[in-house]
Amino acid sequence: MFEAKFSPAAERNKEVILSVLRDVLPRSGDVLEIASGTGQHVLHFAQALPDLHWLPSEPDESYRIPLQTIIEQAALNNVSAPLDLDVLDLWPDLSVNAVVVANMLHISAFTTVHCLLAGAASVLVPDGVLHIYGPFKVAGEFTSDSNQGFDESLRARNELWGIRDLEEVTLVAIEQGLQCISIKPMPANNFSLVYKRTS
Repeated sequence: MFEAKFSPAAERNKEVILSVLRDVLPRSGDVLEIASGTGQHVLHFAQALPDLHWLPSEPDESYRIPLQTIIEQAALNNVSAPLDLDVLDLWPDLSVNAVVVANMLHISAFTTVHCLLAGAASVLVPDGVLHIYGPFKVAGEFTSDSNQGFDESLRARNELWGIRDLEEVTLVAIEQGLQCISIKPMPANNFSLVYKRTS
C-alpha cells in the first residue's frame, strides 16, 4: 500500500512560489501542475487561489495514489484527481491557462527541458503562462558556491542531471513559441521563470 509522502523543501518554498503565482496567473481558468509529487504545492495554491481550477499530475504511481487520497481528504472543489502525465511521453489533449512546475529540471536529463517546454506550449491557450521554479545557472555560471556543490552532488547521482542554464532554457522556450516575460531571483539561490505562449 502506498503511503502519503512529505517534502520539507516543498513546505519551505510553497509560500514564496505562491507570491509569484499571485502576480502571474490569470484570475480564473485551469492550471496544470507538472510533477505534483507530495501535493503540498497544489493544495496550498488551490486554497489560496480558489478561483482557479487546478489539475495536478504525477507519473510515479507511488506518489500519485497517495496524492489522490490527500486531495479527496482536502475536499477542495477546485482540485481535480491527479493525471498520469510523464513529460517525456505524449501529453493529454488539454487546453489550460497556465502550467506550473517546481524543482524538476535539475533532477532530470536535459531532454526533459525540451519535452516540458514543447508540452506546455501544446496545452497552453494563447497568452497562457508557464511558471518554472528551481535553481539555475546564469550565463553558464553558478550563482553560489552552494549551488555548485549541489550540482556536483546531482551529477554524482546521475550524470544526466544538473542545474540548467537560464539562457539555454529560454532559447528552447523561444523555439516553442514561448516568450520569457519574467526572471525573478528567489530565496535559497532559486529563480522563478515565467514564459507566455505567443504562437
